[in-house]
Amino acid sequence: MTLAYFVTGTDTGVGKTRATCALLHALRRAGHARVVGMKPVAAGCDWVAAAEHGAGHWLNEDVVALRAAGSLAVPPAFDNPYALPDAVSPHIAARNAGVRVDLGHLEASFHALRQHADAVVVEGAGGFIVPLADADDEWLTTADLAQRLRLPVILVVGLRLGCLNHALLTQEAIAARGLTLAGWVANLVDPAMPEQEANVATLQRRLHAPMLARWGHDPHADAADLALQLPGQSVM
Repeated sequence: MTLAYFVTGTDTGVGKTRATCALLHALRRAGHARVVGMKPVAAGCDWVAAAEHGAGHWLNEDVVALRAAGSLAVPPAFDNPYALPDAVSPHIAARNAGVRVDLGHLEASFHALRQHADAVVVEGAGGFIVPLADADDEWLTTADLAQRLRLPVILVVGLRLGCLNHALLTQEAIAARGLTLAGWVANLVDPAMPEQEANVATLQRRLHAPMLARWGHDPHADAADLALQLPGQSVM
C-alpha cells in the first residue's frame, strides 16, 4: 500500500518545504523506489518561457525542490495542480488569477499520484488553516484539504517566540478534524530565540506525537543531508 503524509506548519516560512524534501529523501533511503512530493496549491511563481514549440508555464520554487527530492517524474498537473503567480495567501492569489480552487480536483490529482508511487508527501500552503477560497458561498482551507485526503499529519514547528501557542493550537485543529498527528519537526528559524531548550522540552511533553527531527538554523543546508526519522520508527 502506498505510504502518504500531509506536511503542515505552525506558520508560513517555518521550513515545510525543507521538511517535505527531507521526508522524501528519508523514504528513498528506507527503500521506497517511487517517491513523489505534491504541492497542491503554490502561491508565488515565476514565469518560465516556452521552449521551442512548447508552452510557457508558472513555476514555484518549492515545487522545484520537491521534484528534485523525489524519484518519480509526473505531469505537473498532478504534483502541482494550482500554480498561482502572486506570492500572497492562496485564496487571494487564486482570486487574482481568476481561478477557483476545487478540492475534488486536488483529491483526484493526489489519487492519480498514489496509483503510480510507493510514497506521496503532500505539502500544504502556509499554516494549517490558510484559506484556499473565501467567497459568500464557499470557505475552504488547507485543513479542509487535509481532512479530505485523510492523511496522517506531520507538523513543522518553526522555533521562535510564540511557537508554543502556534504548535498547540495547530495540534488541537488537527485533532478537531479527526486526523492523526504522526510526528513533528523542530526547525530553528530564529537563532536568537531565548530558552530554546525549555521550549523544545515543553513541545516534547505537550505534543502527542514523536519528534522526528530537530534542526539548527542553517538556511543553506541540503535537505538530503538532514536527519529525519520516519513516523513509526524509534523516537529521538
